[in-house]
Amino acid sequence: MAPRLGPDELASIVSLHEFEALARGRMTAPNFDYVAGGSWDEITLAENDAAWRDFRFAYRVLTDIRTVDVGGSFLGRSSSLPIAIAPMAAMAMAHPDGEGAMARAAAAADIPIILSTSASMTPEAVAETAPDADLMFQLYLIGDLGYTRSLVERAAASSYRAIMLTVDLPVLGYRERDRRSGFQLPAMPNVEAAGGADRGRYAGLADQRALGLTWADLTEVRSWSKLPLVLKGIIAPDDARLAVEHGADAIVVSNHGARQLDRSLATAHALEDVVAAVDGRIEVWVDGGIRRGLDVAVAMSLGASGVLVGRPFYWALAAGGQAGVERAISILREELSLALPLLGCASVADLNPELVRRQGPTW
Repeated sequence: MAPRLGPDELASIVSLHEFEALARGRMTAPNFDYVAGGSWDEITLAENDAAWRDFRFAYRVLTDIRTVDVGGSFLGRSSSLPIAIAPMAAMAMAHPDGEGAMARAAAAADIPIILSTSASMTPEAVAETAPDADLMFQLYLIGDLGYTRSLVERAAASSYRAIMLTVDLPVLGYRERDRRSGFQLPAMPNVEAAGGADRGRYAGLADQRALGLTWADLTEVRSWSKLPLVLKGIIAPDDARLAVEHGADAIVVSNHGARQLDRSLATAHALEDVVAAVDGRIEVWVDGGIRRGLDVAVAMSLGASGVLVGRPFYWALAAGGQAGVERAISILREELSLALPLLGCASVADLNPELVRRQGPTW
């Protein structure tokens, strides 16, 4: 495997797109394909990226842009960017320091990170290695409701400030790359502790429908802690309305990185209708295919409260560890810092729907 990149090599990277090829040379092929892949024909995987490029800017001129503020906020806490690190599985596949390095990079950049249930590290270990990080915890239903509740309680006790319940994984999508490669998730302490004799390819995460979670059960999930509850995996406007009605504090417009139901709407195309359905009552975050500061600007113009970025940070971790992730964040920061004045905006808060036009195919 190729060595990790040094400071000079990282400084020469000018686009998030460059990290993927660098990560490929530093990860095993099955592990790389697990992270890179989607489901079925990977139609949505391609469209998630392309959909952000369907929008064009109707920028403004002669506005007061002598200073520019790229800061954002998530659930009332300020962030240096309107960007958070999305939950992703088993980061030790990318780098031995795994989620610890990712969390330290997030803390250094003053942006939030959401730790996955299927992480390589426990929530306690991540909080200890990155005590200054703005931590949230992504929740899968693991084993039974009793054990799942214990994960929430452990996260709350370790100063995580929100629970993000993933709601779009009753079963796993048909992932051809993993079937061809024989991929199997490595040991993950939060999942392994749930027990179960049949670990399987995905360590017991493949069939969560057995616990039968429905909208009616969200009251119980909320009762497990006093932390805000975020629902991740919303695409339909009706589900966005139901999320508001059932007390969610925020939602994430997400199709699980195109890893679940192929031919799902790209998140960029779903965002406007979900924002309209929510009508400002709760925060709306979005993920899927965001690779440029311009994508962030489009998302915020369409009404998102913040964006989550996943794979590019995973690739950056593989390429250069914590320093690689810090470089990736700095690229997005610079791109957004240049985009705002060119749009005629002095802050992220100035972004609005009048600045964007849809140019892509009619869906």
